[in-house]
Amino acid sequence: MVAETETGICRVLCFSPRHDLTLSKMEVSDIRLVVDAWVAQYQELSARKEIGYVQIFENRGALMGASNLHPHCQIWGSTNVPHLVATEEKSQLAHKQAKGSCLLCDYLALEQQKRKRVVLENEHFVTLVPFWAVWPFETMVLPKRHFSAIPAMTSEERDALSSILQQTTSHFDNLFQSPFPYSMGFHQQPSDGNAHEEWHFHAHFFPPLLRSATVRKFMVGYEMLATPQRDITPESAAERLRAAANSSWRGK
Repeated sequence: MVAETETGICRVLCFSPRHDLTLSKMEVSDIRLVVDAWVAQYQELSARKEIGYVQIFENRGALMGASNLHPHCQIWGSTNVPHLVATEEKSQLAHKQAKGSCLLCDYLALEQQKRKRVVLENEHFVTLVPFWAVWPFETMVLPKRHFSAIPAMTSEERDALSSILQQTTSHFDNLFQSPFPYSMGFHQQPSDGNAHEEWHFHAHFFPPLLRSATVRKFMVGYEMLATPQRDITPESAAERLRAAANSSWRGK
Protein backbone atom coordinates (compact mmCIF):
# COMPACT_ATOMS: atom_id res chain seq x y z
CA MET A 1 0.00 0.00 0.00
CA VAL A 2 1.29 3.45 -0.95
CA ALA A 3 -0.15 6.72 0.37
CA GLU A 4 0.05 9.65 -2.02
CA THR A 5 -1.41 13.13 -2.16
CA GLU A 6 -4.13 13.46 -4.80
CA THR A 7 -4.64 16.84 -6.44
CA GLY A 8 -7.32 17.90 -8.85
CA ILE A 9 -10.29 20.13 -9.66
CA CYS A 10 -13.90 19.77 -8.48
CA ARG A 11 -16.78 21.55 -10.19
CA VAL A 12 -20.57 21.63 -9.88
CA LEU A 13 -22.79 21.96 -12.94
CA CYS A 14 -26.46 22.93 -12.55
CA PHE A 15 -28.89 21.30 -15.00
CA SER A 16 -31.61 23.96 -14.90
CA PRO A 17 -32.52 27.26 -13.20
CA ARG A 18 -35.62 25.46 -11.85
CA HIS A 19 -35.26 23.80 -8.47
CA ASP A 20 -38.15 21.37 -9.01
CA LEU A 21 -36.74 19.58 -12.07
CA THR A 22 -34.69 16.44 -12.50
CA LEU A 23 -33.41 14.72 -15.66
CA SER A 24 -36.62 12.66 -15.74
CA LYS A 25 -38.78 15.82 -15.85
CA MET A 26 -36.62 17.97 -18.11
CA GLU A 27 -37.23 18.47 -21.81
CA VAL A 28 -34.83 16.50 -24.01
CA SER A 29 -33.74 19.77 -25.67
CA ASP A 30 -32.73 21.13 -22.25
CA ILE A 31 -30.83 17.94 -21.38
CA ARG A 32 -28.96 18.40 -24.66
CA LEU A 33 -27.61 21.68 -23.26
CA VAL A 34 -26.34 19.72 -20.24
CA VAL A 35 -24.68 17.16 -22.53
CA ASP A 36 -22.97 19.97 -24.45
CA ALA A 37 -21.74 21.40 -21.13
CA TRP A 38 -20.37 17.97 -20.13
CA VAL A 39 -18.44 17.82 -23.39
CA ALA A 40 -17.02 21.32 -22.91
CA GLN A 41 -16.01 20.61 -19.32
CA TYR A 42 -14.39 17.31 -20.26
CA GLN A 43 -12.41 18.96 -23.05
CA GLU A 44 -11.27 21.81 -20.82
CA LEU A 45 -10.22 19.68 -17.87
CA SER A 46 -8.66 16.81 -19.83
CA ALA A 47 -6.47 19.30 -21.71
CA ARG A 48 -4.73 20.30 -18.46
CA LYS A 49 -1.38 18.59 -17.96
CA GLU A 50 -2.03 17.80 -14.30
CA ILE A 51 -5.34 16.02 -14.98
CA GLY A 52 -5.21 12.29 -15.70
CA TYR A 53 -8.91 11.50 -15.54
CA VAL A 54 -12.23 13.38 -15.65
CA GLN A 55 -15.18 11.89 -13.75
CA ILE A 56 -18.67 13.27 -14.46
CA PHE A 57 -21.30 12.04 -11.99
CA GLU A 58 -24.66 12.84 -10.43
CA ASN A 59 -26.02 11.94 -7.00
CA ARG A 60 -29.80 12.26 -7.02
CA GLY A 61 -31.78 12.27 -3.78
CA ALA A 62 -31.00 12.43 -0.07
CA LEU A 63 -30.52 8.64 0.05
CA MET A 64 -27.47 9.12 -2.16
CA GLY A 65 -26.10 11.98 -0.07
CA ALA A 66 -27.34 14.88 -2.19
CA SER A 67 -27.61 17.83 0.21
CA ASN A 68 -28.93 20.25 -2.44
CA LEU A 69 -32.19 19.42 -4.23
CA HIS A 70 -31.34 21.69 -7.16
CA PRO A 71 -30.70 19.44 -10.21
CA HIS A 72 -26.94 19.27 -10.62
CA CYS A 73 -23.94 17.03 -11.16
CA GLN A 74 -20.30 17.14 -10.18
CA ILE A 75 -17.19 16.98 -12.34
CA TRP A 76 -13.92 15.91 -10.74
CA GLY A 77 -10.62 16.07 -12.56
CA SER A 78 -7.95 14.00 -10.78
CA THR A 79 -4.25 13.48 -11.28
CA ASN A 80 -4.52 9.70 -11.15
CA VAL A 81 -6.99 7.29 -12.72
CA PRO A 82 -9.51 6.16 -10.05
CA HIS A 83 -9.48 2.51 -8.93
CA LEU A 84 -12.73 1.36 -10.56
CA VAL A 85 -11.88 3.05 -13.84
CA ALA A 86 -8.41 1.49 -13.77
CA THR A 87 -10.03 -1.92 -13.28
CA GLU A 88 -12.26 -1.38 -16.32
CA GLU A 89 -9.24 -0.17 -18.29
CA LYS A 90 -7.36 -3.38 -17.46
CA SER A 91 -10.27 -5.60 -18.52
CA GLN A 92 -10.95 -3.74 -21.78
CA LEU A 93 -7.28 -3.71 -22.72
CA ALA A 94 -6.89 -7.43 -21.99
CA HIS A 95 -9.92 -8.23 -24.17
CA LYS A 96 -8.61 -6.03 -26.97
CA GLN A 97 -5.23 -7.74 -26.89
CA ALA A 98 -6.71 -11.25 -26.70
CA LYS A 99 -9.65 -10.94 -29.10
CA GLY A 100 -8.73 -7.94 -31.23
CA SER A 101 -12.14 -6.39 -30.52
CA CYS A 102 -13.86 -4.14 -28.00
CA LEU A 103 -15.12 -5.84 -24.82
CA LEU A 104 -18.27 -3.74 -24.47
CA CYS A 105 -19.04 -3.85 -28.20
CA ASP A 106 -18.98 -7.64 -27.99
CA TYR A 107 -21.04 -7.63 -24.80
CA LEU A 108 -23.65 -5.24 -26.23
CA ALA A 109 -24.04 -7.44 -29.31
CA LEU A 110 -24.85 -10.42 -27.06
CA GLU A 111 -27.37 -8.44 -25.02
CA GLN A 112 -29.10 -7.13 -28.15
CA GLN A 113 -29.34 -10.68 -29.45
CA LYS A 114 -30.82 -12.13 -26.23
CA ARG A 115 -33.03 -9.08 -25.42
CA LYS A 116 -33.74 -10.33 -21.87
CA ARG A 117 -31.81 -7.61 -20.05
CA VAL A 118 -32.35 -4.71 -22.47
CA VAL A 119 -34.59 -2.04 -20.92
CA LEU A 120 -34.86 0.44 -23.79
CA GLU A 121 -32.94 1.71 -26.79
CA ASN A 122 -32.92 4.31 -29.51
CA GLU A 123 -30.97 4.71 -32.71
CA HIS A 124 -27.65 5.30 -30.96
CA PHE A 125 -27.86 4.06 -27.32
CA VAL A 126 -29.05 1.09 -25.27
CA THR A 127 -30.00 0.95 -21.59
CA LEU A 128 -29.64 -2.52 -20.08
CA VAL A 129 -29.28 -4.32 -16.77
CA PRO A 130 -25.82 -5.96 -16.87
CA PHE A 131 -25.73 -9.64 -15.93
CA TRP A 132 -23.25 -8.79 -13.13
CA ALA A 133 -25.51 -6.11 -11.59
CA VAL A 134 -25.07 -5.81 -7.82
CA TRP A 135 -27.72 -3.18 -7.05
CA PRO A 136 -31.31 -4.38 -7.67
CA PHE A 137 -32.05 -1.97 -10.54
CA GLU A 138 -28.51 -1.18 -11.64
CA THR A 139 -28.27 -0.25 -15.33
CA MET A 140 -25.73 0.70 -17.96
CA VAL A 141 -26.17 3.07 -20.90
CA LEU A 142 -24.04 2.00 -23.86
CA PRO A 143 -23.53 3.65 -27.25
CA LYS A 144 -24.02 1.38 -30.24
CA ARG A 145 -21.07 2.98 -32.01
CA HIS A 146 -17.61 2.49 -30.54
CA PHE A 147 -15.95 5.63 -29.22
CA SER A 148 -13.79 6.28 -26.20
CA ALA A 149 -14.83 9.63 -24.72
CA ILE A 150 -17.76 12.03 -24.68
CA PRO A 151 -16.37 14.62 -27.16
CA ALA A 152 -16.41 11.99 -29.92
CA MET A 153 -20.22 12.00 -30.07
CA THR A 154 -21.91 13.40 -33.15
CA SER A 155 -24.71 15.93 -32.79
CA GLU A 156 -27.25 13.15 -33.39
CA GLU A 157 -25.63 11.00 -30.70
CA ARG A 158 -25.75 13.90 -28.23
CA ASP A 159 -29.49 14.19 -28.88
CA ALA A 160 -29.90 10.43 -28.50
CA LEU A 161 -27.97 10.41 -25.21
CA SER A 162 -30.16 13.24 -23.92
CA SER A 163 -33.27 11.26 -24.83
CA ILE A 164 -32.20 7.96 -23.33
CA LEU A 165 -31.11 9.62 -20.07
CA GLN A 166 -34.54 11.23 -19.81
CA GLN A 167 -36.28 7.93 -20.56
CA THR A 168 -34.10 5.87 -18.22
CA THR A 169 -34.65 8.18 -15.26
CA SER A 170 -38.38 8.32 -16.05
CA HIS A 171 -38.52 4.53 -15.92
CA PHE A 172 -36.91 4.69 -12.47
CA ASP A 173 -39.47 7.24 -11.22
CA ASN A 174 -42.37 5.25 -12.66
CA LEU A 175 -41.23 2.01 -11.05
CA PHE A 176 -42.22 2.97 -7.50
CA GLN A 177 -44.17 6.15 -8.34
CA SER A 178 -41.61 8.29 -6.51
CA PRO A 179 -38.50 10.41 -7.15
CA PHE A 180 -36.03 7.56 -7.62
CA PRO A 181 -32.59 8.15 -6.02
CA TYR A 182 -29.43 7.04 -7.80
CA SER A 183 -25.78 7.70 -8.44
CA MET A 184 -24.96 8.00 -12.13
CA GLY A 185 -21.64 8.56 -13.84
CA PHE A 186 -19.80 8.26 -17.13
CA HIS A 187 -16.74 6.08 -17.60
CA GLN A 188 -14.42 6.98 -20.44
CA GLN A 189 -10.80 6.92 -21.43
CA PRO A 190 -8.07 8.43 -19.23
CA SER A 191 -6.89 11.92 -20.14
CA ASP A 192 -3.26 10.99 -20.68
CA GLY A 193 -2.98 11.87 -24.37
CA ASN A 194 -3.03 8.24 -25.55
CA ALA A 195 -5.59 6.92 -28.05
CA HIS A 196 -7.09 4.20 -25.80
CA GLU A 197 -8.86 2.44 -28.65
CA GLU A 198 -9.89 -0.31 -26.21
CA TRP A 199 -12.16 2.08 -24.28
CA HIS A 200 -15.92 2.11 -24.88
CA PHE A 201 -17.70 5.15 -23.43
CA HIS A 202 -20.63 4.26 -21.14
CA ALA A 203 -22.69 5.34 -18.13
CA HIS A 204 -23.55 3.49 -14.91
CA PHE A 205 -26.71 3.98 -12.85
CA PHE A 206 -26.57 2.69 -9.26
CA PRO A 207 -30.02 3.11 -7.61
CA PRO A 208 -30.40 1.94 -3.97
CA LEU A 209 -34.13 1.08 -3.82
CA LEU A 210 -35.13 -2.56 -3.51
CA ARG A 211 -38.84 -3.42 -3.19
CA SER A 212 -40.50 -0.01 -2.81
CA ALA A 213 -39.81 3.69 -2.41
CA THR A 214 -39.15 3.13 1.30
CA VAL A 215 -37.09 -0.07 1.24
CA ARG A 216 -33.43 0.49 0.57
CA LYS A 217 -30.82 -2.05 -0.41
CA PHE A 218 -27.88 -2.09 2.01
CA MET A 219 -24.55 -3.78 1.53
CA VAL A 220 -23.90 -5.44 4.90
CA GLY A 221 -22.43 -8.55 6.49
CA TYR A 222 -21.38 -11.09 3.92
CA GLU A 223 -21.71 -8.59 1.09
CA MET A 224 -19.25 -6.17 2.67
CA LEU A 225 -16.86 -8.85 3.85
CA ALA A 226 -17.03 -11.39 1.04
CA THR A 227 -19.10 -10.79 -2.11
CA PRO A 228 -22.40 -9.12 -3.09
CA GLN A 229 -25.62 -11.16 -3.15
CA ARG A 230 -28.43 -10.43 -5.63
CA ASP A 231 -31.92 -9.69 -4.31
CA ILE A 232 -33.51 -10.00 -7.77
CA THR A 233 -32.20 -11.34 -11.05
CA PRO A 234 -31.00 -8.92 -13.76
CA GLU A 235 -33.68 -10.35 -16.05
CA SER A 236 -36.53 -9.59 -13.62
CA ALA A 237 -35.12 -6.11 -12.96
CA ALA A 238 -35.06 -5.37 -16.69
CA GLU A 239 -38.61 -6.73 -17.08
CA ARG A 240 -39.92 -4.48 -14.32
CA LEU A 241 -38.13 -1.43 -15.73
CA ARG A 242 -39.55 -2.12 -19.19
CA ALA A 243 -43.04 -2.39 -17.66
CA ALA A 244 -42.51 1.01 -16.02
CA ALA A 245 -42.76 2.57 -19.47
CA ASN A 246 -46.50 1.88 -19.36
CA SER A 247 -47.04 4.08 -16.29
CA SER A 248 -46.29 7.72 -15.60
CA TRP A 249 -45.43 9.28 -12.28
CA ARG A 250 -46.84 12.83 -12.12
CA GLY A 251 -45.00 13.99 -9.03
CA LYS A 252 -41.92 16.18 -8.83
